[in-house]
Amino acid sequence: MSQPGSLLPGLPRLPRLLGALLLVAAGGITGAGAAVGESAPAARPLGQIIPVPASVQPKGPPYALSAQTRIRVDKGSREGRAVGDYLAGLLRPATGYSLPVTDGAGTADAIRLRLDDGASSLGDEGYRLESSRRSVTLTAHKPAGLFHAVQTLRQLLPAAIEKDTRQPGPWLIAGGVITDTPRYAHRGAMLDVSRHFFTVGQVKRYIDQLALYKINKLHLHLSDDQGWRIVIDSWPRLASYGGSTQVGGGPGGYYTKDQYREILHHAAARHMEVIPEIDMPGHTNAALASYAELNCDGVAPPLYTGTDVGFSSLCVPKEVTYDFIDDVIREVAALTPGRYLHIGGDEAHSTSHQDYVAFMERAQKTVATYGKTVVGWHQLTTAVPAEGAVVQWWGRDKTSAAEKERVAAAARNGTRLILSPADRSYLDMKYNKDTPLGLDWAGYVEVRRSYDWDPETLLPGAPPSAIAGVEAPLWSETISTDDHIGFMAFPRLPGIAELGWSPASAHDWEAYRERLAAQGPRLEAMGIDFYRSPQVDWPQSQSQSSP
Repeated sequence: MSQPGSLLPGLPRLPRLLGALLLVAAGGITGAGAAVGESAPAARPLGQIIPVPASVQPKGPPYALSAQTRIRVDKGSREGRAVGDYLAGLLRPATGYSLPVTDGAGTADAIRLRLDDGASSLGDEGYRLESSRRSVTLTAHKPAGLFHAVQTLRQLLPAAIEKDTRQPGPWLIAGGVITDTPRYAHRGAMLDVSRHFFTVGQVKRYIDQLALYKINKLHLHLSDDQGWRIVIDSWPRLASYGGSTQVGGGPGGYYTKDQYREILHHAAARHMEVIPEIDMPGHTNAALASYAELNCDGVAPPLYTGTDVGFSSLCVPKEVTYDFIDDVIREVAALTPGRYLHIGGDEAHSTSHQDYVAFMERAQKTVATYGKTVVGWHQLTTAVPAEGAVVQWWGRDKTSAAEKERVAAAARNGTRLILSPADRSYLDMKYNKDTPLGLDWAGYVEVRRSYDWDPETLLPGAPPSAIAGVEAPLWSETISTDDHIGFMAFPRLPGIAELGWSPASAHDWEAYRERLAAQGPRLEAMGIDFYRSPQVDWPQSQSQSSP
């Protein structure tokens, strides 16, 4: 996986370049990291960037954030102003500086945010960061690029910048130029709110954590056997009854439409697209328990609080099933501004193959009727994926060659792929036998295993052009608190994010584990009680923890 050589002719390999850029001292650094000025203290590392940028060119002394710093945005740019306000909100608590956001002229002693119509080479999400003694300039073609530039800027500052109380500083941003664009358009994380319910505040907190690592898709698993989590006006018992419990028999919960909109708004402000999932025709016990007519025998089963899978199915021959699907998809699609709607399709073991094919044909047409692109788990390829459909691969190394080939063949025929291999990217898998949370049916997934794979070679026979990106699902059979989310998602999530963002030539486990170690204090400052993997040399002040 590692590739020697350089991303830019005449320069050393990227991971070492990045390390040089991130060594700063109060008196400044040269491109090689040496202190400038007789009184300058020894250079000290401030941490390292994840995902690793495409191009890094260290140069000159650092910029020192101070009480005089202004955040300057383009005059009349609402999008630029929104990112500037977000940046100021990040930096003010720890620095104690006022950091006014202004569209006034001048660049000296400022962090400048620029949207440049001429920077089309940066695409929709790329950016350029230029830092010198006098100022820092963030340039992007689109607002999402500016937002991602801010995440890089955060990581060039000490980890204490993440704290919500005033810290002593100094606040130095290393001198140089970073030019960065993503490898894949889809860099996602999935949160299962069905098996255990998470409040709006918990989801928003996870969104904020994901944003630091340039995740741009939040996949919400909104329905399953154990709970239905969003109000559907035309079928009100789905939420009021079907959402009334969860794994283990807890109280469950659901989102009103206004609460769901609140999640959407929070994600959009962080340039993150929400992909809602309504799983069908299996994983539907919460719906079947809510409405007897959805069952072939007309008898509603009891609510379910266990963790077995594959026993439930909508009644494919009944026409009321399609009235139900039409209403649900129509209401969810009307709420959701994003392009995609996920219809699940996995583990429909109680649905015959013939019924599955017939059901998926009609369900996919319904998604298209309401203006969305269908996404389904890779079992959708046992039917006929609609034109433009996206399938999400959750197989593993042990998955049969025939199943892998079926999905690869669909990719060769135009179906796009999101890669979520269960034995590498499922964040609910245990790290090892002693992990107090999670499952192990896909094996143990330590930090190196979650990072050390290449999306382009995961599915033999699938063309690289078919890969939309990667996604890290977090299923919640054993996950029920913020601390549980933090412990299982971190530090594996940053590695999946890097696979989705950074160029393949930058993929290097040894360099990555050094940068990941430097993220430890930042995660702590953010209040994330993450897993201290023994595969990473974390700073000595950190102790092993558990959720």
